Amino acid sequence: MPKGQLHSTERLAERALLVGVEISGQPGLLPLEDSLEELELLAVTAGLDVVGFVTQQLTQPNSKTFIGSGKVDEVKALADELDARVILFDDELNPRHQRELETLFKDNRRVIDRTALILDIFAQHASTHEGALQVELAQYEYRLPRLTRAWTHLARQAGGGGGRAGGVGGVGLRGPGETQLEVDRREIGRRITHLKKELEKVRAHRSRYRARRKRSRVPVVALVGYTNAGKSTLLNALADSDVYVANKLFATLDPTTRRVELTGGREALFTDTVGFIQKLPTTLVESFQATLEEIKEAELLIHVLDITHPFVDAQAEAVHETLGEIGADHVPTLTVLNKIDRLEDPLAAQTILEDFEDAVAVSALKGTGLEELLAAVSRKLYESLTPIEVHLPFEQGALIALFHEQGQVERIEHTRKGVNISGRIPGRLITRYTPFTAPEVEEPLPDER
Repeated sequence: MPKGQLHSTERLAERALLVGVEISGQPGLLPLEDSLEELELLAVTAGLDVVGFVTQQLTQPNSKTFIGSGKVDEVKALADELDARVILFDDELNPRHQRELETLFKDNRRVIDRTALILDIFAQHASTHEGALQVELAQYEYRLPRLTRAWTHLARQAGGGGGRAGGVGGVGLRGPGETQLEVDRREIGRRITHLKKELEKVRAHRSRYRARRKRSRVPVVALVGYTNAGKSTLLNALADSDVYVANKLFATLDPTTRRVELTGGREALFTDTVGFIQKLPTTLVESFQATLEEIKEAELLIHVLDITHPFVDAQAEAVHETLGEIGADHVPTLTVLNKIDRLEDPLAAQTILEDFEDAVAVSALKGTGLEELLAAVSRKLYESLTPIEVHLPFEQGALIALFHEQGQVERIEHTRKGVNISGRIPGRLITRYTPFTAPEVEEPLPDER
C-alpha cells in the first residue's frame, strides 16, 4: 500500500484515516500492514470511508498521545489534506491517550480506537434482546473510564430503550461541566448494574435450556473460528438452512442453532457463534459470557479455518487465545480447513491436513468434503472413547448412570460421599464430567461381605 492512501470502493458517510503502531519487542499476530488491512475491513463494515493511513514504529507508546508528537502533527496534516473527520487507531487507547488526542485533534474530528469500532459493529448487528444487552454493557464499561466534559448525557443517548449506546466513537453532547459529569457517571454505573442483572437472568435461562438439551442427550457442536472464515456458510450447507451470510467481518453476531443429521442416522445440534478476531476487546469477552457459555458447554468444537488466508496460522492462534480466555480450551476440537475451492490445486489441501492433528478439508460453498466432516463429527461424538477418572457425588446419579450406559467402567469405588470411577467415555461427554475430574481422597466404605 502506498503511504497515506488506501483503496476505497465507494464514498461512505464519514472519511476515516487509519493509524497503526508497531511496538518493538511486542509483535502482533499479524504484521502491521496486514493488521491495518483488517482494520480497513472493520471500518467499511461500520460504514466508514477509509481514505488513508499512517504508521509508526516505537520502542514504547508515548505516555500522553500513544504516537509521537511529530507523528501527531503528521496525522493532523494528512487528515486536513484528505478531509478525514475520523482518526481511527488500530489499538485500544487508554483513557489518557483518548483525552489528549481528542484535545489535539479538535475541529470536529473524532478519535476512535479499534475497540470502539468493534463495539459499534456488534451494536449494528445485535438483532436479539440478549445481543443488545451484551453490546450495551460492553459499550458502557468501555466508556465509563473515558468520560470527560465532552462525553456527557450518554445515558439519554444509550439507556432506557435497551438500544445500542450511540454510533461510532460514541461522543455525546457537550455538558455544563463537572457536576453533569458526575451525574453521567452515576447514571452509567446504575445502567451497568441493571444490565448485569438482566444478563444474569439470560444466563440462568440459557443454563436451564442447556440442562433440557442434555437430558435429551442430543450432543451440541459449536462452530468457532476467525470472523469471515465461513462458519455460517458451513452451517447452512450442513443443515440446509438459511443463516445470514455476507462477505463482511462479524456479519452474524447472535448464535444460531440447527439440527444436523450425522453419519449413521445420529443427530447433533450445531450452533454458529460469533467470529473471533485479533485484539478482541476484553470488555466484549466479559460482556458476552452468556453467549460464549454456549461454546464452553458444547460437547465438541468445530474450528473453521479459511485455508486460503495468508495468515491462517495467526488467525488460528487468535481463536485459541480467545478459547483460553473464556475457559473453553478443554473442549474436544475438530479442525475444518474451509474454502478449498479457492485453492489453485484443491488436492494441496490434503498435504496441509498433515499439519493438523485432527482435521478435515471442505468447501462449504461447493459442498465438497461435507460427508467426510459429518463422519468425523460422528466418530468424535459417539465412537472415540477418552480415558477419565472422576469423583461423582451421589446427587449426580444421572451422570453415574450415563457413565455406565455410554462409557466403559474399568474401576469403581464407593465412598461415603459418592463414587470414584475410572474408565473411558465418549469425547462428547467430557465437558459434563470436567467439574468432577479431581477424585476425592477418602476412605472407601468397608467391605460388608
